[in-house]
Amino acid sequence: MKTKYKDYLEKDHDFDKTTMLGIFCLLIVITGMFGFLYEFIFYYFNGGRVSFYWRGGNFLPWINIYATGSLMIYFLTYKHRKKPLKVFLISFISTGILEYFSGLGMYIIGDGLRCWDYNKEILNFGNINGFVCLRSVLFFGLSSLLLIYIIIPLCFLLAKKMNKKLFLTISITLCTIILIDEFYNLLIARIFSLPRARDIYTKIGIPYVEFK
Repeated sequence: MKTKYKDYLEKDHDFDKTTMLGIFCLLIVITGMFGFLYEFIFYYFNGGRVSFYWRGGNFLPWINIYATGSLMIYFLTYKHRKKPLKVFLISFISTGILEYFSGLGMYIIGDGLRCWDYNKEILNFGNINGFVCLRSVLFFGLSSLLLIYIIIPLCFLLAKKMNKKLFLTISITLCTIILIDEFYNLLIARIFSLPRARDIYTKIGIPYVEFK
C-alpha cells in the first residue's frame, strides 16, 4: 500500500480518457455529498442545535458548488501534490474566489438571492459582504488536502482494481442521477413551473435555512 501511495505522489496517472471521465464522475458524486454532510452538520450547530436543516436545492443530498470546487482544485493542485502546503494555499485562495463570486453572481442575477449569508452565521470572522469568510476558506483548504491525499488516491485505486466496464457503469450512472436531479431543480422545474425539491420537502415539514 505504501508503495502504491508513493507511486501516486511520484508518478502521473496513466488512465485513458474514458476512465478519467469515470473518476471525475465519482468525484462529482463524493464531493457534492461531502459538502451536503458538512453543511447539514454545521447548520445544526449554527441553529443552536435545535434542528437539522436540509441544504442545497435537490432531492438528493448533494450540493453543486462543492463538486465544482473539487474539480477546480484537482486541476489546479494535482501537479503540486508533493507539496501539501502549496496545495493548501492554492486551494485556500481559489476556493475563496470561487465562493465569493458564486455568491455575488447569484445575488446579482437572482435579484438579491442568497444561498448562504455569513452575516448571519457563527464563526464568521473575516466575513466579506456575507459571501465568504475565513472559516469557510480554511475549511475548504483543509478539505482540499483530504481530496488530494485521500479521496483522489482512493478513486484511482478503485479505477485500477475494478473491472473497467463495472467502474464506468457505477460512476457514470451515479453521476447521471445526481445531475438529472440538479438540472430538474435548477432549470426544468423553473421553466415549466413544476414542484421543486424545496417545495416538496417544505410541505412535508423538512426545515430549510432561510436567508433574505
